[in-house]
Amino acid sequence: MSEKLKELTADNFASTIAAGTVLVDFWAPWCGPCKLQTPILEKVADKIGDKAVIAKVNVDESPALAAQFGVRSIPTLILFKDGEKVRDFIGVQQEAALVDLLTA
Repeated sequence: MSEKLKELTADNFASTIAAGTVLVDFWAPWCGPCKLQTPILEKVADKIGDKAVIAKVNVDESPALAAQFGVRSIPTLILFKDGEKVRDFIGVQQEAALVDLLTA
């Protein structure tokens, strides 16, 4: 995973989503569609700069976080603003739609 994407665990999740806009990708290393989503997220991170944080939660390593947000299939992307869940997306999301979402 690139340095553009922040890795989240139970230890840093709450503090990361607490302020600003954060897009969290719930994924697993064995998930084919998740492997397609990661390079898209890296491109989005390049385009949006510091307008939002893009982070990833490995559901195998943090199953409690996945359960807390009702993640049943992956990849699931959840958008948080100032600690509140705003929207979620299931399945691979395209670069243009994510850039629009995060820069609106």
